[in-house]
Amino acid sequence: MNRKFAALIVAAGYSSRMERFKPLLPLGEHTVIEQTIATFTAAGVENIIVVTGHNAEALNPVLEKVPVTVVKNERYDEGMFTSIKTGVMALPQSVDGFFMMPADMPFVMPDTIKQLMTTYSEQPSDVLYPTFNHKRGHPPLIARSVFKSILDSDGEGGLKRLLNHPEIHANHLEVADEGILLDLDTYEDYLTHVKRLL
Repeated sequence: MNRKFAALIVAAGYSSRMERFKPLLPLGEHTVIEQTIATFTAAGVENIIVVTGHNAEALNPVLEKVPVTVVKNERYDEGMFTSIKTGVMALPQSVDGFFMMPADMPFVMPDTIKQLMTTYSEQPSDVLYPTFNHKRGHPPLIARSVFKSILDSDGEGGLKRLLNHPEIHANHLEVADEGILLDLDTYEDYLTHVKRLL
C-alpha cells in the first residue's frame, strides 16, 4: 500500500527564551525555517504545512519562496497545541499521517524521515517516534487514527500528554541522527549547534 504523509511545521511561537525570532535565524545560506522545510522536501514529503502566528508578517515573504501551504493560527498566544490543531485541520484528506515538527529543529536528516516513512508503512501504529540513544525526538509520525483525538482535545498537557494515553499505540525507531534531539531553545543552543554541525 502506497501511503501518503504530510509534514506539519509549527512556527507560531514567541521564541521568548531565544529573544530572537528563531525561524528566521541564519543557517548557512538559508534560514532555520528554510532548512527545516528542506529536510522534508529532500525526503520526498510533498504536503508541507507551516503554521504561523507571532511575527507572521516577517515570515511570509520567506515562505512564499518555498513549496509549502501556510496557515495562520490566530490563537497562537494560547500555546503550541492550538497551532497543532490549526495544522491538523488543514491537512489533506488523502494523507495517512503527519510529521509534527517544531520550526526550531533544522538538524534532522532527510534519511531519518525516509526511515520513519518506510518503517510506518511496514508496521503501522498510532505514533512512531524516532529515538537516538533511546531518547525520543522529533518529528513523531502521527497516524490519521489520532487526528480526531487531537481536534477534540482541550490541549491540557499538550500533545505529549495526549500521545502518551494508554489507548494510543506507539512504536519507536532508533536512528543514527542526533539532530532529532537538537532544538534551538536559546541563542547559546543556536551558536553551539551551528558550530558543531555545519
